[in-house]
Order: sequence, then structure tokens, then C-alpha cells
Amino acid sequence: MKKGMKSNMRKAALHNLGCKVNAYETESMQQLLEKAGYEIVPFEEAADVYVINTCSVTNVADRKSRQMIHRAKKKNPQSVVVAAGCYVQTAKERVEEDDAVDILIGNNKKHELPILLERFFASREAKLSSPTMSCVEDIAKDNGYETLSISRTAERTRAFLKVQDGCNQFCSYCIIPYARGRVRSREIADVLQEAARIAASGCQEVVLTGIHLSSYGVDLGTNFLRLIEEVHKVPGIARIRLGSLEPKIVTQEFACRLSKLPKICPHFHLSLQSGCDETLQRMNRKYTCREYQQVCEILRSNFSHPAITTDVIVGFPGETDQEFEMTRRFLRQIGFFEIHIFKYSRREGTRAAKMKQQVPEEVKQARSETLFADLVPMNEEFLNYYMGRQVEVLLEEKVSFSGQEYFLGHTKEYVKIAVAVSGQEDKNLENKFMQGLITAKLKEHILLMEDYCL
Repeated sequence: MKKGMKSNMRKAALHNLGCKVNAYETESMQQLLEKAGYEIVPFEEAADVYVINTCSVTNVADRKSRQMIHRAKKKNPQSVVVAAGCYVQTAKERVEEDDAVDILIGNNKKHELPILLERFFASREAKLSSPTMSCVEDIAKDNGYETLSISRTAERTRAFLKVQDGCNQFCSYCIIPYARGRVRSREIADVLQEAARIAASGCQEVVLTGIHLSSYGVDLGTNFLRLIEEVHKVPGIARIRLGSLEPKIVTQEFACRLSKLPKICPHFHLSLQSGCDETLQRMNRKYTCREYQQVCEILRSNFSHPAITTDVIVGFPGETDQEFEMTRRFLRQIGFFEIHIFKYSRREGTRAAKMKQQVPEEVKQARSETLFADLVPMNEEFLNYYMGRQVEVLLEEKVSFSGQEYFLGHTKEYVKIAVAVSGQEDKNLENKFMQGLITAKLKEHILLMEDYCL
């Protein structure tokens, strides 16, 4: 029997937890397994191998990672359970003690998944003892970018393209620098080759993503803006969307040059975390509220109606009622399209975990609910701008609301649009561009397009 024949009979299931970078890496690991001869099955089915790409951004993420590991082992006690990613990197000793885990893979070793599996199976078939196999190293000492890539994407319209890993910021609440290591950037030529493969697969929108995108290139002698301009030249890519950015990367020159690139989506996720300078200082964020406001003004002076979204943490240690109210006023002053609201999660190993004046959970919950209520009129105001205007949408999927079928898609600003189609019209519309008039709000956060044409 040829080497590798048995692996053709094996089934593998993967489950992703966490961010867009994790999603990209899970997709890459799946394609590595396919290339090695594994049959990929849904995670809910019986499999010979279960791969859980874990997350550790909060204590809740840690818990969910453990739950998925144990769920996998329960499905098939004879299966090989692989735990990979951030939770494994930050809690190696604890994961090694978990009887449900057979193989641990750190954040710079995911490309070795097929090799590690074959070693494990070979040891099992030779009836050797099969202790937990650990491939977790001190990621802080790793200066190289891990060679993960994809040749296609599960979504036909939008593909994540990872270009950077690691973070040097060390915000006082964040465990990610310890889970992902220092900044490591992907060579521009490698990024462009993958972008070309994505375009060749038919996908028209690419999302540039990384752990700290704004640091792209600091280790290569280049910068993120140059990378964007190079990706813009790739034939077949119609839209370029940017992942989360640090505010201070947005200068007048940065915004002006971006505005001259027609493929750029004017959808900017600028991490804020707090609208109070004192809280930002305790968080070790490297900007002030005034500087953040100036960044938003720069974007709005260079783009006609950019979607600006952000993250906010409520209940950070020491956050007083007065500081929270300052954040509320600042959020309303900026006027965001969307706000991702998080209750502060205490992470052992970070400076914030040792801070005094930890905020009670019930206070965090109340503040979170207050901000969610504040967001409603901001979102309404942003969407009302489109009433009676012509927009372009990239159609993604067919859905049904109240017995009526629609195609859903997004504008460049990431506004969700629904188009009612019927009969012959609804064939082959996925991954097509359509222009039309916005006439109404169909349901919460979804606008209705009529008088359309392809």
C-alpha cells in the first residue's frame, strides 16, 4: 500500500472560535488536510480527527474552547482531538493536562498539522504509547511569518486574506501579544500571489486582515498603505475591505491616497475602547479622544459617507460613572455606524488584571445595555442617508422574509441590502453586482433596493 493511502479513509472536522484571522487559519488548515487526503465533514458528524482552533481573547472564549474540545472527544472517544491556537498558546500546561486533547499546536505551527497527525497515527498503529503530542513554542522568540495560505474560500463573494500576525502594543487589558507574539508581516509578493488565486476562484471582494494591521511592514521596511496599493492592482479583485485599524495610522496622506483607489471600501473599523482620556491612559492606548476625533474628520473629508465602526470596552478597572458618561457623550459626538460593545473581561497575565477598583459585573451589564440603546439612533441616522439614493450592492445569498424571497448583499460601506427577485430573475445572481434605488427599510439593519439593474 502506498504511503498515505490510509489517510484517504480518514475523516476530519474543524471548528473555529474567535476572530477573522482565526477563521482564515482554520480554512487554511482545512485545505492542508484536504491536500493530505482527508475527507472534510461537518463538526457535528463522527470523524477520525477533530481540529479546534481556539480563542483566548476573554475568559468566556477560554471556556468555549474547552467546551468544544470536550464535545469533540465525546462524539468519538477514539478520535484524535487537535487543539490549536491562542488558548493553547497561553494555557499550554492546562491543555496538556486535559485528557480530551491528543495534539497541541501553537500559533506558529499550524502549517505542520498534517505531519503531526501522521506521526500520531503512526505511533498508535505501532502500538506505542500515545502521550499528548505538544508542538507549542515560545512565540515571543519567533520572528518569522507562518506560511499559511488558501487557494479558495468557502464564501464565493468575500475572502479574508491574512497579511500580518502579532502585536507590539501591549494594551493593559489584552492577552493577545502573549498569544500571538511580536509583529510579523507577510511578504508583499506572497500576498499578491494569494490575491490572484482568490480572484481566479471568482471571489470579487478581499478583506485584508491581521492581528494588528496598522503595524504591517514595520519588520519588512514597508507599510500597510503600500501593500493596499499593490493589492489594488490585482486583476479580478473588485473590492478591497480593510480589517480593524489603529486610529493613528489614518493621516491626511493615508486617507487621500486611499480615496484615489476606486476598489477601496469606505468602511473603517477604528478601535476606540473608551471615550475618556483617563481610561485610555490606563488601557495603554496610544491616542487621545481629540486625536481620534481628528482621524474621523480626516476620513469624512476624503470620503463622501464613510462607515466608521468601533469597539468599546465598558467596566474597565477604575471606570467611574463620570468616565462612562464621558464615553457616552464622545460616542454620540462621533456618530458611529456600528459599535461592538464588550464588557471588560479580567485576563490573568495582563496589567489590568492586577488593577484595583475592578468594576462589579452588574455595573458592566448596565453600562453595556445603555450603550446598546445609545447606538440605535446612530445606526438609524447612518442608514437614513441612503433613502432615495442609488447604491451598488454585491449580492451574496438568497434568504426569505415573511414568505418573500430576497437576495442579500452589502454596499461598499457594509450596509446590508435586500433585493426582491422572482422567477427567472433570481438565477445566478450570487456574486453579481447590482445597482438600484433604496426605497425603504425592510427590517432592522436591512434596506430594500428597488428599480434595480445588473
